[in-house]
Amino acid sequence: MTDKSERENVQEEFDEAVTMTAGELEKWLDTDESKSVGQKDGGGESVGHHSGRRIVEILRTKKADLSDDDVAHMKKVVGYVHRHLAQRPDGDVTDTAWRYSLMNWGNDPEKKKKK
Repeated sequence: MTDKSERENVQEEFDEAVTMTAGELEKWLDTDESKSVGQKDGGGESVGHHSGRRIVEILRTKKADLSDDDVAHMKKVVGYVHRHLAQRPDGDVTDTAWRYSLMNWGNDPEKKKKK
């Protein structure tokens, strides 16, 4: 069982890293741009695209009902988003694979998070 304060920290970091709503992410995952990026492990769906579907489920789950497995995935998402943001390319990133990959993980770097 994950310690409560660690769980709260992960949830906080996840909430900061994921800037898209469940609806926005679900709609994005249906686009050709979303499906065009990411590492595919032998199958048709990329790791990030699969992660995006999992993030939609997590966003639609009450925090109190999140499993340890959900929290572990949230931690993975935070790590990916932080690493990927640190690799931001120069110039306009609007139509780049870099942005599309991040969006598959729930982070749109062009979007300002509403508090």
